Amino acid sequence: MIQDIMKLRWIPEILMTISMGYSNYSDILSHIEGLSHTELNRKLALLIEKKAIIKESDHIRSGYILTEFGSDLEHIFKHFLDIAEKYEPLLAN
Repeated sequence: MIQDIMKLRWIPEILMTISMGYSNYSDILSHIEGLSHTELNRKLALLIEKKAIIKESDHIRSGYILTEFGSDLEHIFKHFLDIAEKYEPLLAN
């Protein structure tokens, strides 16, 4: 299950965007360059199904929040980025 989520395109970006406080649909879409409406809808539905995020709404607005599982995934993705930044220059040669 975790491997299936981690290998999908846009999942890291969506989780990181939500963790930065951009939790409503239009904010997520505007903060991830190249992500289409269709793909965002698919990925949000998948993340809800896998219990990585939940959708909350009130009378004024709705948004997505990370579950504990989603926070853990986002934490892992941050580590991958840190490793990439650290070692990418070495591997480019």
